Amino acid sequence: MSEGRWRDDDRRHMARALELAARGLFTTTPNPRVGCVVVRDGRVVGEGWHERAGAPHAEVAALADARARGEDVRGATLYVTLEPCNHAGRTPPCAEAIAAAGIGRVVAAMRDPNPAAAHGAERLAAAGIAVEVGLREDEARALNPGFVARVTRGRPWVRMKAAASLDGRTAMPDGSSRWITGEAARADGHAWRARACAVLTGIGTVRSDDPALTVRALATPRQPLRIVVDRHAQTPAGAKVLDGGALVVTAAARNPAWPAAVEHLALPDPAGRVDLVALMRELARRELNEIHVEAGNRLNGALLAAGVVDELLVYLAPSLLGDPAYGIAAFDDARRTLDQRVRLEFGAIERIGDDLRLIARVRNEGGK
Repeated sequence: MSEGRWRDDDRRHMARALELAARGLFTTTPNPRVGCVVVRDGRVVGEGWHERAGAPHAEVAALADARARGEDVRGATLYVTLEPCNHAGRTPPCAEAIAAAGIGRVVAAMRDPNPAAAHGAERLAAAGIAVEVGLREDEARALNPGFVARVTRGRPWVRMKAAASLDGRTAMPDGSSRWITGEAARADGHAWRARACAVLTGIGTVRSDDPALTVRALATPRQPLRIVVDRHAQTPAGAKVLDGGALVVTAAARNPAWPAAVEHLALPDPAGRVDLVALMRELARRELNEIHVEAGNRLNGALLAAGVVDELLVYLAPSLLGDPAYGIAAFDDARRTLDQRVRLEFGAIERIGDDLRLIARVRNEGGK
């Protein structure tokens, strides 16, 4: 069904389902963020969203909400942001629960990209339930880029954050960078940290800034995993990023000085560097959906050159640092010709406090 054929009520109820799905933004990993609304005779009789892995899926939560209200859902329409699952994982199949409840119609925003859970729509249709898919699909996908990426290509969604002056400098020649952007932009950056499964940085940033890389500007029920790319295993044992545990990825043996809570992973490539492509595959194997990068220009450039970056999150301050040779650029890459440039597609541009936030996706021209 084309977008133009949906009824206004359909659009409104799916918009509410998307709002509910967003409530799980910080908690559902490794599962997708999903919301659901049950409507009977024009009235909302049940709502639910997936809160965390192992908890009821959104559809089951919405049906339970309807039962708690004393509502009859037989013949009702169920709006859900992801096709109901068709497999027994941590919870039973949602398609089975929907059919058992007597739902008459299901409207899903998008198909389930996970082969292990897909084809719930076919199971529902076989049970005599009318099924329609595709309403507000782009918005549903935007909630779950990491989940979609992980289950379809075996790599997480990698979002690279940078804060720079308008002329693209992230720090002064001596490395000082506090603060190029304002407080509102920094708080917004913490919200993007909070939704990620992991925050990734490099040894250069650890040495120069000693960041904790925790979420502090907003309340969150969990802290993302912290990952340090450190070719020679030189991260100081007392670095803030290691406090409480972290994953350090090297091309060398473990540093014996590191605390026991630090996990070490050696992934050398043939040149003796950290194999960044292999790292992303390993993070997907560990069911990490979104990776938030806050690193220096060398690691940023290496990640871009490896073709593993999907999106840039850039905060631009209303300031100039002058001559390009004066200051440190956000990205250090070996590309030297115009044809080798990283091509982007601009998305949202928004003012955050005194700064601008730009979101740009890396154009996938090589089928990466």
